[in-house]
Amino acid sequence: MLRLFRTNEIRDVQELEGDWDFQPTKGKDGLPSRYEYRMPVPGCWEMHPQFSTYRGKAVYRRMVEISRKGAIRLVFKGVSHTADVFFDGIPVGRHYNAYTPFALVIPDVEPGTHEIAVIVDNSFGESSALHVPNDYHTYGGLIRPSAIELLQELFIERIAFTPIRTAEGWQGTIRLYVRNIGQRACRARLQFNLAGRDIDAGEASVMPGETVEISSTEPFPGITPWSAGDPTLYLLKANLYMEGQEAPVDDLIERVGFRTVSTGNGRIRVNGEEIVLKGFNRHEDHALAGAAIPYPLMVHDIELMLDMGANSVRTSHYPNDERFLDLCDERGLFVWEENHARGLSLEQMKHPLFAKQCEDCNREMVESHFNHPSIIIWAILNECASDTPEGREMYRAQLEQIRAMDATRPLSFASHHRDRELCFDLADIVSFNLYPLWYEEEDPLELVKEARRWADEAGGLGKPMIMSEFGADGYYGYRDPSRVKGTEERHADIIERNLEAYTSVPFLSGMLIWQFCDCKVTEGTGWLLTRAGTQNSKGIVDRYRRPKLAYAVVKKYYAGRSKQE
Repeated sequence: MLRLFRTNEIRDVQELEGDWDFQPTKGKDGLPSRYEYRMPVPGCWEMHPQFSTYRGKAVYRRMVEISRKGAIRLVFKGVSHTADVFFDGIPVGRHYNAYTPFALVIPDVEPGTHEIAVIVDNSFGESSALHVPNDYHTYGGLIRPSAIELLQELFIERIAFTPIRTAEGWQGTIRLYVRNIGQRACRARLQFNLAGRDIDAGEASVMPGETVEISSTEPFPGITPWSAGDPTLYLLKANLYMEGQEAPVDDLIERVGFRTVSTGNGRIRVNGEEIVLKGFNRHEDHALAGAAIPYPLMVHDIELMLDMGANSVRTSHYPNDERFLDLCDERGLFVWEENHARGLSLEQMKHPLFAKQCEDCNREMVESHFNHPSIIIWAILNECASDTPEGREMYRAQLEQIRAMDATRPLSFASHHRDRELCFDLADIVSFNLYPLWYEEEDPLELVKEARRWADEAGGLGKPMIMSEFGADGYYGYRDPSRVKGTEERHADIIERNLEAYTSVPFLSGMLIWQFCDCKVTEGTGWLLTRAGTQNSKGIVDRYRRPKLAYAVVKKYYAGRSKQE
C-alpha cells in the first residue's frame, strides 16, 4: 500500500509488496549468482533471525512482468540507507537516504519478464554524512513500499497544492509538473477536478527531457477548511491529454486540505486560530517490525497518542513514511516534520558530502510531502552545531532552501545550546531540547522561563517557542517504591513536573515529550554505552507499545482539552 487512497486511475501501477529474493554479500561487489533467502518488502532484514545484527550490503531481487513496450518508472518510498538499483542486471540509478522517496525512469522496455535488483547498504562509512552511529537504529532493507509504473512519453510527475485564504474566501494554487521522457516535442493539456469543480489548467509544449510547470489559481467557494477538530480532505484529480488524442493518457491524484499556518506575536495560528502543540516525538521503530511499521501498527500508534489527548507529533529525526502522514491528515494530528540529521558536531557537518546529502533530503522531503495539510512546521538539523559561526551558515543555507520551496509553513530547529544558540533569528519558531530533573536537577518552571529569556536575547523575540524535547528514562516493568531513576515511578514523576510547568506558562506554543515509544539505538562505545540494552527507554510506551505509568500522567495533562489548544 503506497498511500491510503488511490493515486492513479489511468496510469498502470503495480505495487511490489511481498517476498523478494535476498542475499547478503558481506562486502562483495556486484549481484550474487544465487539467492538463498526470501525477505518481505516492505521490511527490515533485522527481523530475520539470521540477520538481527547484520550491518553491510545485501541484495533484494524480484521478477516482474511488463505487459507492453515502453517506458517504466521504478518507485521506492524508502531504502535504508543506500540503494544501487539494477534492471536486468544493468545499473539504472543510485540513491542515498533511508527516509526520502526516489524514482527511476527506464525507457524502451520490451514486454515480458524482467529482473529488478537492489543492492542495499546500511553500513556506516565515509560515503555517509547523515547515517552515523546514533541514538536510533539504522535498519537495513526496503523499509517502505515500492512500485513499478508503466508510463507514456508524457506524464504528470507531481502536483503541488497551496491553499490561500482571502477576505473573499478560499482559493487554491495548483502547480502540475509534466515531464517528457520521449524523443519528440509534445503538447500537453491538463484538466483537474477539486472540490466539485472541473477546471481547465491550460496547455504547454514540453521538449524531450524537459519538465514543465503548469499552474492555475482558482476560487473554491463553500469548502470546509482542514483543522484538527474537523480534518476535511479533498481529492485533487489531474488528467493529462496529448495533442490529437481525446482520451487522457495519464493522471495523478493527490489529497489536499484547505488550511493556512502563520506565526506572529509569539503564537502559532492555523486558519487564524491560535494553537498550542501537545504531543510527542516519535521514532519509526517497533519491536516486531523495526523501521518498516505496517499500517495497522501505525494506526495503533496514532490511536494511543490521541487517547492521551495529543494533537501533534514530531517526526524525529527524519521524514516519515507517507502513509503515517496520510493518517495524520485523516485524524487531524499536527505534524512537525524535519530533515535527517541528529546531534552532528561541527566536524561532522564539515563532511564533504554533508551539504549535498542534506540538500537532497530537504528537496525530496518538501516535494514529496508538500500536500499534507497536517504538516504545519518544516525543521532541520536537530541538536547540531548551531552554536558556531560555521554551523550558522549551514543552518542559513538549509532554511533558505526550504523557504524557497515552501513559503507557506514556518521553519524551526531543535536546539540544546541554551544561551549559546546563534541561529534563532533565522527560524520562525524557537525550539528547545531540555531535560530538567533527568540530566540536571533543574526546576522545569524556572528553566522554561530562562529558556524564553535566552530565546529573546538571541534573535527569537516575538517568535513562538516550543519545548521540542523533554523526558526521562523509564524501564518498562521496573517499578519500585524507592522511585530511583529508571523506575516507572520516577519517570512518571519527571514527566508530571515538566507538564505541570509547561501547561502553566502563557508563552509556550508547544510541548513535545521525548518520546512516544522506546526505540532501538546503535550499539557502540562512548555515550552509547549509557543506553542499556541498546535502547533509548524514554518512551511513554515501550517498543511493544505497552503503556508505562507515565501514560496516565500524560493523559491527565493532555486529554480533556480541545485538540486546538
